[in-house]
Formats: sequence, structure tokens, C-alpha cells
Amino acid sequence: MPSSSSTPRRDKKSGASAAGSLQRRTCSFCQKKTGEVDFKDFPALRGLMSEKGKIRSRRVTGTCKRHQNQVAVAVKRAREMALLPNASR
Repeated sequence: MPSSSSTPRRDKKSGASAAGSLQRRTCSFCQKKTGEVDFKDFPALRGLMSEKGKIRSRRVTGTCKRHQNQVAVAVKRAREMALLPNASR
């Protein structure tokens, strides 16, 4: 027997409730008009990584597809050069 609840259902297509609207994050590299992501800029790469050393996803960071691929390559190169840790303890 289904129970009737008073909570409004979320729209399946948008995923958000009708009360609030979500803003799309813009790519920080596109805003700065950066051509390439540099592996030597490890403070910027550090902000795109989690505390455990994993690369954060595009959905979380708001980077575009092009720059996210460059970030992944730059982080891997910085790890190889020992500028960034492989994993934190």
C-alpha cells in the first residue's frame, strides 16, 4: 500500500527541485585564457586534486573537457618529476 507523502517530487529531467536553480561553473583556465596547462604550476594543480591525491572530476572542478585532459596529463607529469605526491598518507 503506497503511502502519500507531502514532499514534492524532483523533476527527473533537470534533477533539481523547482525552488532553486543551479549555476554552471565556468572553466578557470578558459577565463584566464590559458592556452596550455603547465605541469610546473603545481599550486594550481594542487587545487584540482583531493586531499588523498586524486584528480577531481570535471563536474566538481568546473573545467572544460579540453583543459581537464590537459590537467590530467600535467598532474601525471608533475608526479613523475616529484613536484606532486603520488598519494598522501
